[in-house]
Amino acid sequence: MAHKHGHGRERIQFANTEDKQEFTKYPTKAGRRSLSRSISQSSTDSYSSAASYTDSSDDETSPRDKAQINTHGSSDFCVKNIKQAEFGRREIEIAEQDMSALISLRKRAQGEKPLAGAKIVGCTHITAQTAVLIETLVALGAQCRWTACNIYSTQNEVAAALAETGVPVFAWKGESEDDFWWCIDRCVNTEGWQANMVLDDGGDLTHWVYKKYPSVFKKVRGIVEESVTGVHRLYQLSKAGKLCVPAMNVNDSVTKQKFDNLYCCRESILDGLKRTTDIMFGGKQVVVCGYGEVGKGCCTALKALGAIVCITEIDPICALQACMDGFRVVKLSEVIRQMDVVITCTGNKNVVTREQLDRMKNGCIVCNMGHSNTEIDVASLRSPELTWERVRSQVDHIIWPDGKRVVLLAEGRLLNLSCSTVPTFVLSITATTQALALIELFNAPEGRYKQDVYLLPKKMDEYVASLHLPNFDAHLTELSDEQAKYMGLNKNGPFKPNYYRY
Repeated sequence: MAHKHGHGRERIQFANTEDKQEFTKYPTKAGRRSLSRSISQSSTDSYSSAASYTDSSDDETSPRDKAQINTHGSSDFCVKNIKQAEFGRREIEIAEQDMSALISLRKRAQGEKPLAGAKIVGCTHITAQTAVLIETLVALGAQCRWTACNIYSTQNEVAAALAETGVPVFAWKGESEDDFWWCIDRCVNTEGWQANMVLDDGGDLTHWVYKKYPSVFKKVRGIVEESVTGVHRLYQLSKAGKLCVPAMNVNDSVTKQKFDNLYCCRESILDGLKRTTDIMFGGKQVVVCGYGEVGKGCCTALKALGAIVCITEIDPICALQACMDGFRVVKLSEVIRQMDVVITCTGNKNVVTREQLDRMKNGCIVCNMGHSNTEIDVASLRSPELTWERVRSQVDHIIWPDGKRVVLLAEGRLLNLSCSTVPTFVLSITATTQALALIELFNAPEGRYKQDVYLLPKKMDEYVASLHLPNFDAHLTELSDEQAKYMGLNKNGPFKPNYYRY
């Protein structure tokens, strides 16, 4: 590889142009990304945005205006560049190594194909990890059509690899708001194909189908929803009596809660902040808004690196937990002037208001770890007296008239997916849970699930966990008959009552 700063890049001779393109596609220096496509572009490329090989400025034509076909002659997809499929395939193969649970699920269910006849329309982040899930669903007999639930998190080469294998995918990194809804529409609204299962992350797909194609729900056997935000929207529908199919709340299954929200954010918060700002955490004043699972994970990591962390919280129970974990619980307006970093993870809206942004000190970093971009009032910053300066990919400096700068990451969208990657192992747990929830709802006998929101049965939660134990060479102890009788349990589980808090 060439040196860090692109010197010596010119000395390398290439026999043909393809090799040269191949070479410049690989990022060499993690961290910084140039905004102009300079000669040493690849030396300033970063692994950010989930190690996407090509920046969107590669080709300014919108994917919507390009006619592309895969090698099987199908054009039922819309991705940035179908020619990147081979790269995407490599990414997916790397992800598979850390997602052994899904692979073993494929092996176990190969014969019976529990999803034969399922037509799943999905709206999730499109990364190498979700690709492993999609291909597992296909291996279990399902037909899938897929779109992205976030305009920034798609890995273009992975979307291309899926489109190449024949999964209709409508997604690319850096979609506009209009593109986003167009992609969802193309997914749902297609000749001669009607979905009978929905897999959603954030509730946008469900919302769109309700608004535009309510008749689709006559055929749908169930919705599986992954995020806090989407689950909240489902409960609202259910309360209003508008939910006309059973829905499975995967977000609150124990394995997903603990892993995706707690353990994952514990690792990815630092990653996202380091990649975008190169910040040193020791001694920094940080406020984390919300002390749920995500907040707990973020705080653990920040505290370990020597940051001085305080919490804002509306719930007295979470607030008391924060106090016992050694964090000060404050109101944001009391501490905003002193803070170096502000992190939101509440799932609410307007947690950081314009008035608070006005009072921040020069150089304060503001970012969001919640699903939706409503937590920071970003819209209020798009006003004539403030100047926006794009410093790197996903990093904006907002400059006040007096010269004060506030650093906004990913325009207030989900930091770890916009600016870094999420550990594959964690996503394996979520994806396995989603796959099992789809199988459960699709195969459930008539009447087992009414038009309501359900939690994943505990037995399945335990099954997801047990599929991941071989990774750690962990050996479970088995109950003797006598012990099982004494505890009043079945030897094979479930081992805890439903109300048990892990």
